[in-house]
Amino acid sequence: MSNFLYAVEREFDLPVDMLWAAWTDPVALEEWYHGTEHRVLPGTMQSDAVEGGIWTVGIDVPEDDFVAYFYGRYTKVVENLRLEHTLAYTESAEEFAARDESAPHHRIVVEFEARAFRSWVKFSQYGELPEDQAVQAQAGMESYFDSLAAYLTTPLEDS
Repeated sequence: MSNFLYAVEREFDLPVDMLWAAWTDPVALEEWYHGTEHRVLPGTMQSDAVEGGIWTVGIDVPEDDFVAYFYGRYTKVVENLRLEHTLAYTESAEEFAARDESAPHHRIVVEFEARAFRSWVKFSQYGELPEDQAVQAQAGMESYFDSLAAYLTTPLEDS
């Protein structure tokens, strides 16, 4: 599956290990892995960021009255450098619970790079989508990156 659909990339003012943690830690992902107008459905985020590990998330889309469910399996994990995983999509809670790995899926590649006192990340999606859906998917991921930026720049509250 080599059909490139789109990529989104950004630089952040923090070390690459902090950026990596935001992409791999399920608690962090639950905080930001959604578009700016959406939220993660509680209890749906899972991230076992090792080769063969699974990841899952449900994104509540209240304006359209549905939940977008995504799931897949990590296929390559190189700490602070690269994450690759499959991505399947459904709007069915039952299909999400079953996590059928033979369902149609895409390939996701997330690349990381330390750049002096900054870090860079690039999300690329490969697979088959009608052109208008690929444009929508890219816009959606840009919004996810906006949520990531907000998450990474929010000061930690004192406990």
